[in-house]
Amino acid sequence: MNCLDCPRFCGADRTKSAGFCGEKDALRIAWAGLHFGEEPLLTVDGGSGTIFVSGCNLRCAFCQNYQISQDGMGREISAEEFAEICLKLQSAGAENINIVTGSHHARKIADGLRLAKKRGLLIPICWNSSGYDSIESLEFLKDLVSIYLPDLKTLNENLSSSLFSAKDYPLTAKNSIQYLIKNFPLKIEEKNGKEKIVSGVIVRHLFLPGRFEETAEVLAWLKENADGKAIVSLMSQYTPVPFSEDEKKLEKRKKSLCAIENRLVNKTEDADLRDLIDAYDFEYLFYQDLCADTEWLPDFEKTQPFQNKLARPIWHWKTGFVD
Repeated sequence: MNCLDCPRFCGADRTKSAGFCGEKDALRIAWAGLHFGEEPLLTVDGGSGTIFVSGCNLRCAFCQNYQISQDGMGREISAEEFAEICLKLQSAGAENINIVTGSHHARKIADGLRLAKKRGLLIPICWNSSGYDSIESLEFLKDLVSIYLPDLKTLNENLSSSLFSAKDYPLTAKNSIQYLIKNFPLKIEEKNGKEKIVSGVIVRHLFLPGRFEETAEVLAWLKENADGKAIVSLMSQYTPVPFSEDEKKLEKRKKSLCAIENRLVNKTEDADLRDLIDAYDFEYLFYQDLCADTEWLPDFEKTQPFQNKLARPIWHWKTGFVD
């Protein structure tokens, strides 16, 4: 059957060959563990129980997780093993199950989540995506997922064409975010004196160096369409990635990255972003402090891809469950 599950509508028969996402029909993942680097509402005390899905339907040129989103790292798992991973994360103290870049496998992931719930999964499910989701797939997930963490990367069609090969990204992401805000009102509870999200939408936007006007446009749209209804998370963590790829792939990537300044965010930009935040005065906005450290870039070849303070491994694609 030709795949029309995501906005790419690539039409691949994924029982035989990979789609644009780089994946065939089988669900594959690369890593699962407790992550403490997400927004405080998600991590709270126990950390967010993240599951990194292999492949991606957007494939950003600057992706920091390119090993798993674009270069095929990960291994196939069954619905039973996926459910077991969810339950292990819950037992380890996870505040939620955080599915990272699963849009191209929504139906397979839903099967695993239903099985996990039958076996005792009680914590909320978070759908962590690029924002490039079809309304149909979001409808399919709505009885399973209560927290949504979509990106709104840009509203510039030319920029999205260069960086994602998806001119329709701005319209698609706006439509999906509006759908989510309408259907999932914010619900925040208190746990040990901290706020914890159990339902609702957090919209992420990553500032791209040298493209201040893009962020200003995104925040203006969010002020009009999301303020008071969803949480906004503005990130300044853009980091040039030392891609380890063949020459042909690197040349294509470099050409795409010419659309932005592929460097760390500087102090002047950080100050300008803070002024912009003050001007818009959002009801609920997170802003990530500027950090010039590139050591935190993940390496999913390792059982612990992150700094120890940021994550605790539970499952790895090479070893399975981690002792």
